[in-house]
Amino acid sequence: MTTLKFTELNLSREIVKAVEDLGFEKATPIQSLAIPKMMTGKDIIGQSQTGTGKTAAFGIPILEKINIENKIVQTIILCPTRELAIQVAEELKFFSKYKKGISIVPVYGGQPIQRQIIALAKNAQIVIGTPGRVIDHLKHKTLSIASASTIVLDEADEMLDMGFRDDIELILKSMPEKRQTVFFSATMPKEFLFLTKKYQRNPEIIKVVSEKLTVPLIEQYYFDLREYQKLEALTRCLDMYDPKLSIVFCNTKKRVDEVTSSLQARGYTADSLHGDMNQTQRDRVMTKFRSCSIEILIATDVAARGIDVDNIDMVFNYDIPKDDEDYVHRIGRTGRAGKTGKAYSFVSGKDIYKLKDIQKYTKANITRECVPSLVDVENTKAIIIINKVKKVLKEKNLEKYLRLVEPLISDEITSLDVAAALLKMMFASERKEQKQKVDIFANMYNNKSVIKIKNQNMVRLFINIGKRDSVKAGDFVEAIVSETGISGNSISNIKILDTFSFIEVPKEHVNTIITALHSSNIKGKKVSVQIAKKTSYLSNKKVKHFKFRQSLISKK
Repeated sequence: MTTLKFTELNLSREIVKAVEDLGFEKATPIQSLAIPKMMTGKDIIGQSQTGTGKTAAFGIPILEKINIENKIVQTIILCPTRELAIQVAEELKFFSKYKKGISIVPVYGGQPIQRQIIALAKNAQIVIGTPGRVIDHLKHKTLSIASASTIVLDEADEMLDMGFRDDIELILKSMPEKRQTVFFSATMPKEFLFLTKKYQRNPEIIKVVSEKLTVPLIEQYYFDLREYQKLEALTRCLDMYDPKLSIVFCNTKKRVDEVTSSLQARGYTADSLHGDMNQTQRDRVMTKFRSCSIEILIATDVAARGIDVDNIDMVFNYDIPKDDEDYVHRIGRTGRAGKTGKAYSFVSGKDIYKLKDIQKYTKANITRECVPSLVDVENTKAIIIINKVKKVLKEKNLEKYLRLVEPLISDEITSLDVAAALLKMMFASERKEQKQKVDIFANMYNNKSVIKIKNQNMVRLFINIGKRDSVKAGDFVEAIVSETGISGNSISNIKILDTFSFIEVPKEHVNTIITALHSSNIKGKKVSVQIAKKTSYLSNKKVKHFKFRQSLISKK
């Protein structure tokens, strides 16, 4: 369809100026269709995918219709998550920055309700919130929507999936019958259609579903690998492509914590975001991420819809999402605001069938790639270093350093030899630095023959190397963390004997650890790992008693 320029949408000078500040000239298809219709006051059903600009599609008309002189709640916007509520509030505040006197208040769980009560009392005109928290305020009579003229349900299908139908109906019944009711949704399930028939009046349907549900500027790839290879694949991609900002999506909170711990142990500036964190913690992490204080964000799907950062270079699906739509929401965090982006999915075992379903759903081409090799990573780093050298050469001011290098040049040593030697030193220094980063984590375990961590859900493993091979507890931890990505904190009771060792690991990771360590090398020794038999592990007292009896037998 033909898209319109914002200057063609009969908007106020203040709104157009705010849009221009963002660098946008043309409206998206959903904005071109929805803005004029919403301005007329008609009820709207808008269907479009994430990343299409629907916040501006309903937000701009709302701002244009607000009566600044009227200091009551005029519009209520419902969102499924607090992250999305915050995002919508931030966008509306930006669009209204030249329209002085509009009061926008977000309300959501996880933030002290008293703070919201104070904000609402200051003549709130647009309230953006999650259904549960809006209901709380209605019950406490700290929010009145009896005179509100517009309600918007953003991502209505998601709210219904989360069980908010009763809350939504209660809120709709608390509003005047004569109002504008706007529903935006990616899909239109039966429950959604029931609500539209019950609470809307002759709604205008605006449907914008592109052939590809994902943003076309996103290049999509996948790696076919084993579970224990994921962490190594991730770190190689981070080293190879060096994204300024990236998000790693995992299916569980536990996995998020494990991957975060492993990346931090390897020296990456990474942090986590998931449902167990309170709002203050989430806000702190997102502030760091937006300011690039942390470069890698590891998150669950609960955070996917609320992350609104335009300069994310890459998204990694460490786990393949269970839902096709979650894939769209995840990779939609990159390739925003007209920029390109890349998405990498880690496919292990039966995940390949899930990926095929995602391809059918998105109608997108997800290309199989090989995990970058260590040689690829080194070659890329060499190119980066050489480009930096070229930049320094252009800047001149090298006289001081020429005087230092000049005495090295002779009949046997050329300037090319000196340059090659310096590059070799730089690479050796970087490798040493990377190893030290891993060692920082592993050193916590060195010089400790036994680490006691109380955990009933553990399995003891037998490893065929011990004190005679000069191994320490930290060597085992480093090997497991490096090969599998499992958190070192979950490893316990490392017992190192003369020719073999025992180590306890979580049940759910047993097969991964055995597969990863079997036939690997620790301290130059080929490792063999198996589940320890109950009779193979002797207490210190039993060992001493056994040795004592053996000595008596030998004397006889």
